[in-house]
Amino acid sequence: MRVELDRERCQGHGRCYVLASAVFESDDDGYGVLVSETVTAEFHDAARKGAGNCPEDAITIIED
Repeated sequence: MRVELDRERCQGHGRCYVLASAVFESDDDGYGVLVSETVTAEFHDAARKGAGNCPEDAITIIED
């Protein structure tokens, strides 16, 4: 699985990194950033949860 985060759509609500800290983290301004674009199988559910809770739909999950 790969994850993409559209930084221009992100408004910094922080839901992604609060719900899925293994996949997303916060930058210095509180906006989400990816830990890694490639997500291992053990964190697939977390990635989906973080993406599904983004109010701006700034996160895209790409299934391999």
